[in-house]
Amino acid sequence: MSAESPSGVLFDVDGTLVDTTYLHTVSWWEALRQAEHRVPMSLIHRSIGMGSDKLLDHLLGPERDRAADGKLRDAHDSLFAEYWERLAPLPGAAELLRACAARGLRVVLATSAAEHEVGALRAALDADDAVDTVTSSADAQQSKPAPDILVAALEQAGLDARRVVFVGDSVWDVAAAARLDIPCIGLTCGGTSRGELAGAGAVAVYDDPAALLAALADSPLVTPRRTSPRDKPDTEA
Repeated sequence: MSAESPSGVLFDVDGTLVDTTYLHTVSWWEALRQAEHRVPMSLIHRSIGMGSDKLLDHLLGPERDRAADGKLRDAHDSLFAEYWERLAPLPGAAELLRACAARGLRVVLATSAAEHEVGALRAALDADDAVDTVTSSADAQQSKPAPDILVAALEQAGLDARRVVFVGDSVWDVAAAARLDIPCIGLTCGGTSRGELAGAGAVAVYDDPAALLAALADSPLVTPRRTSPRDKPDTEA
């Protein structure tokens, strides 16, 4: 990687920019409960960030009968849709996107949310004026921790993996970025701890978008890349 400053920033959306992690947790808990699967919310929460296929493998085991997976996904989607009109951005989310755009960074929402959810997330953010490109689950064959959605985001935005930074809230985000050697900034606002994100390889960790915005000038979003995601991460002071 050259010492040039980043030219683009990829953002995860659920749990990173919009406060949805626990809504997804509750929706999956209820969907699984309806199918008589008793899975603790703590385990579900730790799986949020994966695509539904890998999440169900993780929670129910890869050897299960997959015939009911579609019904489980539909139940989750219906339950989560009940929250759409009440979705709220995390502190400083829209302002962070606009600040990045104002610095000349190409802003990409690299979300693996289903297409029918993306509109609700964008409406909650209300920052389309700062966004260059938006992905959805339809753009990726495999979900995180596979890097497919990041590859799609780079291709659609015309960005080079060597000149971008990814911002996410889960260890699955960090893992996906690491597969492309993209530095990942972790935010704890999705409920994953600073230690877990740093341990997974995040190059820096902040509380939420507002905290990253406050430290923007000295953050990996605008400073030349000096470390690999596999190097020991810095953390917010």
